[in-house]
Formats: sequence, structure tokens, C-alpha cells
Amino acid sequence: MSRPSPSVLADSILAVDAGATRLMKQAVLIAAAVLFITAAGHIRIPMWPVPVTMQTFAVLVVGATYGPALAGMSLGAYLSLGSLGAAVFTGNGVAQGGLAYMVGPTGGYLIGFATAAIVVGWLARQGWDRSVARLGAALLVGNMIIYLFGLPWMAWLFAEEKGMAWVVQWGLTNFLVGDLIKLAFAVALLSLLRNLTSGRYPSGN
Repeated sequence: MSRPSPSVLADSILAVDAGATRLMKQAVLIAAAVLFITAAGHIRIPMWPVPVTMQTFAVLVVGATYGPALAGMSLGAYLSLGSLGAAVFTGNGVAQGGLAYMVGPTGGYLIGFATAAIVVGWLARQGWDRSVARLGAALLVGNMIIYLFGLPWMAWLFAEEKGMAWVVQWGLTNFLVGDLIKLAFAVALLSLLRNLTSGRYPSGN
């Protein structure tokens, strides 16, 4: 008999129900994730050398609390709505959407969001959210994945015209300080949620 997978926070909401009720709760959780990520993208925090948004924070938190499957569906819904023109993305502080935006400079990062949420969700499902150190490592892996998708796309668009130094500066280094702060905040929040729900997490599926 296989051992149950470690649980994630969403399991405490979903596990007691089955059938239509469970599907309804999943739909609500997906909608909540889309709203959370959208709202976080419009929170601009003054930082040096550039302002940062809380979007990557929201993506990683969704991954860690939802697990890989539900996080993947949530990011799929987010990207699908954006591709249809819903103003769920942000650029220069302005709500945006549509395929034209998705193939622009941030296109690779958007794909990285979905991949990172799934990977972080999988790591959480393996129990990486049970300690501060491993949780921090899981979120760091997720953050790195976002850049692994985002930077090559930016390089393809801009390296020939502006050079790789410009791509690295505006696609990575300008945001590292903000990323570290957001990762620390995510670790603190997720650890608090885990402690508050200690003993009430059901076994994962």
C-alpha cells in the first residue's frame, strides 16, 4: 500500500467533499487564485533600482498552497483569460491583456509563472513546505524557473538590438533585491499558515 502524499493547504478545503461539491470548491479556489495573482500584479512597491510588483510572490504562494494540479489549472485559467483579452496582466502599471501582450517582453515570464507554480506545488506535495529551509529552497527554485523561461525570450527579442548586458540587467539583476524580499515574505506567510493549520491538514491525494 502506497504512503499518502504530504498535504498542502488546499487539501484541508477539498478533502472532505467529493463529486460536484469538490468541483465547485476547486472552481472557487481557481477563481480566487486568478484574482490574487491579478491583484498582486498591480501592487507596485518602490524599490531600487526599479519598482517591483507582488506578482511572482502570488504565483509561488499559489503553487505552495494548492499543489501541482490545482496550481497548474489556476495558472492555466489566468493565462487563458489573459489571452482572450481580459486585463489580468500588468505593464507599466496599466492593466493589459491579449495575445499581443503575451508575445511581448514578458511572454517568457508568463510561461515561467505556470511552470514555477506547478514545480513549487510538486515540491510542497513532497513535504518541502514542512521546514523553513526547504520551503525557502522550493520557492527559490520556482523563482529561478521564472527567469529560465523569461530571460531567453527577452534575449530572443532584444539581444541583437540592445545586447545581452541590457537583457540581463532589465530581465534579471534589476529585480533580484525585490525578489529576495518577496521570497522572505512568502516563507514567513506560508510558515504561519502551516502553523495555524497544524494538525488539520488531511492526507494528500
